[in-house]
Amino acid sequence: MTNPLYLGIDLGTSGVKAVLVDDRDVVVADVNTHLDVQRPQSLYSEQDPDEWLKAVDTAIRQLPENLRRKVTAISLAGQMHGAVLLGQDNNILRPAILWNDGRSFGQCDTLESAVPTLARITGNKAMPGFTAPKLLWVRENEPEIFSKIAKVLLPKDWLRYKLSGAMVSDMSDAAGTLWLDTGKRIWSEEVLQATGLDLSYMPSLAEGPDQSGTLSANFASQWGMAQVPIAAGGGDNAAGAIGSGVAQPGETMLSIGTSGVIFHVDDQYRPNPSSGIHTFCHALPGLWHQMSVMLSAASAVDWVAKMTGFQDTPALFSAAETRGRLTDNEIFLPYLSGERTPHNDPHATGAFYGLTHESDPTTLGQAALEGVAFAYADGADAIAACGNEIKQLNVIGGGSRSLYWGRILASAIGKPLVYREGADRGAAFGAARLARIMIEGLDASGVLAAPEIIETIEPDPQLTELLSEKRQIFKDLYRNTRQG
Repeated sequence: MTNPLYLGIDLGTSGVKAVLVDDRDVVVADVNTHLDVQRPQSLYSEQDPDEWLKAVDTAIRQLPENLRRKVTAISLAGQMHGAVLLGQDNNILRPAILWNDGRSFGQCDTLESAVPTLARITGNKAMPGFTAPKLLWVRENEPEIFSKIAKVLLPKDWLRYKLSGAMVSDMSDAAGTLWLDTGKRIWSEEVLQATGLDLSYMPSLAEGPDQSGTLSANFASQWGMAQVPIAAGGGDNAAGAIGSGVAQPGETMLSIGTSGVIFHVDDQYRPNPSSGIHTFCHALPGLWHQMSVMLSAASAVDWVAKMTGFQDTPALFSAAETRGRLTDNEIFLPYLSGERTPHNDPHATGAFYGLTHESDPTTLGQAALEGVAFAYADGADAIAACGNEIKQLNVIGGGSRSLYWGRILASAIGKPLVYREGADRGAAFGAARLARIMIEGLDASGVLAAPEIIETIEPDPQLTELLSEKRQIFKDLYRNTRQG
């Protein structure tokens, strides 16, 4: 096939992104579709998997028909940790419980008591966001559902099943379940047993560039494609790192999406779960990564924009940049969905502090940008405390569009931010790269050159000093207001 194209699909929390990439890493088309999250009770976060498939179908059909015919391979990325529960006939038993769902905090203690070596095996402390505690919650609170479970799939892996009939997960996404022996890159029968499951409930495992299935004749016909192979792909952050060229030990990425992530690559399995740091497999063989996670990043700014009456989030960015200075008093805690790194606290809540008669939507918007930056700085400190040196941060995600926010982030963290071509395409672009590696059989380093730098933002010493003073108040606010 001449001029082959690679299709990357990223199943996110707030939407689906599909990109077509050629064999020179040029994005020739991309589409976004929207998804909603249901929150039926406090701490709950769910989605209907059927809506994911509808959103993917909508996205693919919006890609130009003449380009769809040139697709040579597909790869998938997606939101991690979600629990899709399937019955004996592979029907969906209940809405998927998502990564930012906090209901299973009590089951985390149960799991760690049942498996004292959990952190050594999996590289992580038990947290409500992970998949395994969710299954304990279902077993204890919805026993009739638990008794019917035949398979447990992660979100993108359920999508793979629908597109190809194959039940496969990749190492990077599987590491986020708490069922993977992350150092050995195999399922842990001990941890599965502690949640009432065994190997028969799990999909098979593959490395990110491995073939994991073939597009079904039905979808190939509907989309005007051949029955092309599907690469295993990666969890959203690992795929995003692949897209930004963060694939060598010591390289670091900052992802600004619904959640906020700092991702540091390692060529050894070195778990250090203190301060809520995660250790997962990377989406390439022989690599791992350590990761800090904040549960509300760009989503917290979106929420403030909506609550303060801005037309949209770009309007908030514009107003804050026009104002052009830090807040006088206002401080924002962005813990709208609890928090992981460094607090591991599902009960953490958001707050504004220091409001006066002079506070207005713009100052509250500015406070949101600063508060999220402080939370990222907490994550960077936790990564550094593991003995990792962060030299610079490659930025990806929709929030990467604001260079004004970048100056605040760089100064709060104290490290340069590097913006590269296509940074806002993130995980979908990385998935397309994994598809290309699968087809071309290339050494990954030959494909994964970092995209061209379009901007580097160095920390501003004056801003760093001012933000450092405010960050101490930020830290004190959390300590003084936390529940329990």
